[in-house]
Parts: sequence; C-alpha cells; structure tokens
Amino acid sequence: MIIAAQIRASRALLGLDQRGLAEAAGLSVPTIQRMEASDGQVRGNLDSVMKLIEALDRAGIELIGEGQVSAGGGRGVRLKQTNSEATGTDATS
Repeated sequence: MIIAAQIRASRALLGLDQRGLAEAAGLSVPTIQRMEASDGQVRGNLDSVMKLIEALDRAGIELIGEGQVSAGGGRGVRLKQTNSEATGTDATS
C-alpha cells in the first residue's frame, strides 16, 4: 500500500508540511502525524489512507511499490532494500 517514508518523501517533493498535506487530503494534522509515525506500512483507517493516496496522486506523486517499475517513466522516490530485508534477518541480531 504505502509506507511512512513514502509520505515524508512525497511531502518533501511537493514542498508541503504536514498541515498542507492534511488539508489536501481532507484529513487532520494528527492523522497525518500518526501515519508518518507508523513503522513501515501505514496503519490507519482505510478511508483515510485512500484519501491520502488520492491527494498525493492529484498532486502528481506516483507511489512505487516494492519491485514495481514506474509506469509513467517520470522521477520518483524509492527506498533501497536493506541487507536484512533482502536476507529476511533482523538487523539487530
């Protein structure tokens, strides 16, 4: 779906603070804060997550999922897979 880092990266690309993103998505600032504080995949009400994704899409952000190629060929943001993710081990072990 979407991970917290994608929200932060999207805001940075758009030059938005949390308040601006909340207004664009029709959500509250605390909702955006909770989503960005999620560890990995964003947790939250499905309707709220969909509002956020739709607002980012309207603003020109293409969310690129794990292993997906950008369909539009434009610029994007993707996090590199860490060694622990690639091997399925915990980095703290």
